[in-house]
Amino acid sequence: MDDIDWNDRAFYDDGEWVTWTEIDEQLRYKEWGAKYPNAIRSMIPYFENLISLAESYHYETGLHLSVYGDIGELFGAITHGIRLNKTYAQGSDGRLGNDHVEVKTITPFKSKDVVVVDTSGNFNKLLVVKINEHFQVSGRMIERKELPKRSGRYLKVKWSDLPSPT
Repeated sequence: MDDIDWNDRAFYDDGEWVTWTEIDEQLRYKEWGAKYPNAIRSMIPYFENLISLAESYHYETGLHLSVYGDIGELFGAITHGIRLNKTYAQGSDGRLGNDHVEVKTITPFKSKDVVVVDTSGNFNKLLVVKINEHFQVSGRMIERKELPKRSGRYLKVKWSDLPSPT
């Protein structure tokens, strides 16, 4: 006997059943694509699953998983089309065309909306991703040349000082 959930079947098309789950997924991908035309849509399920896992784990245990940096990078891939570098690649987290992009993530448990950037890295753009206490995710990108001048290797960047997305 087959394990078909007949309640999930929407209609029969071109010799196979199409499910409501598949339709919902296609609509979500279309929404992401409309909102973010450069989206790498294949990354959407990983992003959604990881943010859902982080949220449910936190609500269940009161603790946080060490996944927020990965969530930030996936968000950058989806929203801006950043091609991510290999894990632990030196200098930047990915590429956007010819630009190297550094991704920094503000986690939901941080008391201040600030990231620390190592300016010795090889990057042209900085994407700051913010995950709030409700696990909603947003991002702001800035050109490196627009960052404030500083003395020393490390620069603190406030979320409120970044340009709002247009």
